[in-house]
Amino acid sequence: MEALLDTLRGTVEQLHDLTDQGLRGGAIRTSSDGDLVDALRLAGEAARLVDALLVEGAGEVVRRSRMPERDLRLATRMGCHDVNELLQRLTRLAPSSTARLQRAARAVLVEHCLDGEELPATLPAMRDALIDGQVGVDGLLAVAAPLEAMGDRVGREDLLTADAVLAAEARGEGPDAAPPACADLLRVQATVWAAALDQDGAEPREHRATRRRGVWLGREQDGIIPLKGALLPEVAAQFQRICDATGSPRASESVAFRPDSPDTDAFPPDPRTTAQRTHDALATALFTAASSGLLPTLGGAAPTLVVSVRHEDLLAGTGWAHVDGTAEPVSIAAARHAGCAGVIQRVLLGGNGRIIRIGTEERVFNKHQRRAIALRDGNCIIPGCGVPAAWCEIHHVTDHAKGGPTHTDNGVLLCWHHHRFIDTGTWKIRINHGIPEIQAPRWYDPTLRWRPVTTSPTRLRDRTVRRT
Repeated sequence: MEALLDTLRGTVEQLHDLTDQGLRGGAIRTSSDGDLVDALRLAGEAARLVDALLVEGAGEVVRRSRMPERDLRLATRMGCHDVNELLQRLTRLAPSSTARLQRAARAVLVEHCLDGEELPATLPAMRDALIDGQVGVDGLLAVAAPLEAMGDRVGREDLLTADAVLAAEARGEGPDAAPPACADLLRVQATVWAAALDQDGAEPREHRATRRRGVWLGREQDGIIPLKGALLPEVAAQFQRICDATGSPRASESVAFRPDSPDTDAFPPDPRTTAQRTHDALATALFTAASSGLLPTLGGAAPTLVVSVRHEDLLAGTGWAHVDGTAEPVSIAAARHAGCAGVIQRVLLGGNGRIIRIGTEERVFNKHQRRAIALRDGNCIIPGCGVPAAWCEIHHVTDHAKGGPTHTDNGVLLCWHHHRFIDTGTWKIRINHGIPEIQAPRWYDPTLRWRPVTTSPTRLRDRTVRRT
C-alpha cells in the first residue's frame, strides 16, 4: 500500500504540472486538432483509471463501515454520519456522485468468506475492464443497473455470459468487432441482454415502476413552483412527443413571412432554453386538455383556472392578480392571458368584500369563431412557430378589458408561449381589414414593416393561383 500511495502522490504532482502547462500556459488552446483529440483521449483513459481507484476505495470504505457497533465503523471513526458523507469530504464530490461510486462498487466488490477465501465479484469481467481503464463509472453503472435489476430470476451462468460479452464490447473486442462502446451504448446493450435473459419479462420491473411513479409540486420560490417526479416510460414518451410537436420551429416554405434583408432569410432563433420549451409544452398540454371537454368536471364545469384581479389594476397593467389553488400572487400579464383565452365572469365586490353583482359567464370565442380563425390562420401566427391550431389559444388583438370585441376581426391564433408573453415580447400584432399582420423585432427585420402572415393552406393556395 505504501508503494501505491507514493505512486499516487507522484502522479498527482505530475498532473498538477501538466494542467498548469496545458491550461494556464495555453498549450491546449494552441494545439493542433490532432493533438487536441489525442489529449482528450488520453485524459479520458486517465479518468477511467482514476474511476477504478475511486470505486475500489469507496467499496473498501463501505466494507469497513459495516460493523454492527457504530463506534467501530470507519465513517464514524472519521467523524462522519455515514459513508456518503465521508466520501464527499474525501473526494469533494456531490452526494449524487458519491452515491454512484457506492453503486458501482457494489457491482465489482470482491467479498471474502469467513475463512478468508475470496468470492468473485458480481460482474467479474466488468471489474477487470474497470481496472484496465477500459470502462469508467458511467460505463460500469450502465451495465450493472439492468443486470442487477434481474435479481435471482436469472442464473449465475447466464449473468456471467452477459457480463463477459458486455465487457468485451467495452474493450472493443465484442462479437461484432465494433470499436469500444461508450457508456450510452453499453446501457442499450445491457438492457437488451436483461430483456432476453429475464424469463419473467417486464412484469416485475413494471410493478416496481408503477409503485415509484409520481409528480410532486414543491413550495413557491421567488415566483416559481418547483416540480419533480418520475414518469412511466410511455407517459414520458407521450410527453416528449408533445414537446417535439410544440417546441421546435417549422422550417416550412409555406410561411408567408420573409424580411427583405438576405441576412435574415431564415426563421428567427428561439430564445428559450430546452427546459423553458419543455415547460411551455407542458403548459400547452394542460391548458388544451382543460378546455377539451374530455376531462371530469369540477362542480359541474370543466377544470377552470380561476384568476381574480381588480378592474382598475387590469386597465392600468400594474398590481397583482390571484389564482385559485395557490397563495402566491401572479402578474397582470398572467391575468390578461387567462382572461383572453378562457371564460370571463365578472363579479363586483364591495369595499367590505360583499358580493354586489354577479355577471353571467362570457365565452371569449365560440366554436364557430374558432373554426373560422383556424381556417384563416392555420396555426400560431408567429413566424417559425407552427404549433397547430388545435393546440393554440385565441388572442384578443385589442384587449377584451379595453373594449376589444369578441370578433374574428379581433382574434388570432397564438400558442401558449407566444400568447403568454405577447404583451412583454418584441413581436407586435395587428389586424388590417381582417388580415393578421406581424411586426418583427428590429434585430430580425430592421425595416419594422408590418407584414401579413399566414400558414393557412387555403389562403396560400389562393395566393399561388393568383401569382400564376
